[in-house]
Amino acid sequence: MKLVTIETIPGRELEALETVKGAVVFSKNFGHDFMAGMKTLVGGEIKSYTDMLDEARAIATKRMMDEAEHLGADAVVGLRYASSSVMQSAAEVVAYGTAVKFK
Repeated sequence: MKLVTIETIPGRELEALETVKGAVVFSKNFGHDFMAGMKTLVGGEIKSYTDMLDEARAIATKRMMDEAEHLGADAVVGLRYASSSVMQSAAEVVAYGTAVKFK
């Protein structure tokens, strides 16, 4: 399945099906949170959180693609990601876009 952030696919006529999305809420354990807190004192990348968000984006993308495939879509255009903190140490990641079929 083709995923693009633009609203069209050059050279293709598209039929919009509907908006599709995938979401996940992810958290790290206390040990990771404690070490991340220590890292904020000295600065720099908090690798465990970077990895957590990468994994969460992959899961959200897969869920969105599954929904698009269920509709018979050939692609998802206008792909976007959103994230928010739902509680301390837990983040929601949402992938969304428009499922389309090629004409």
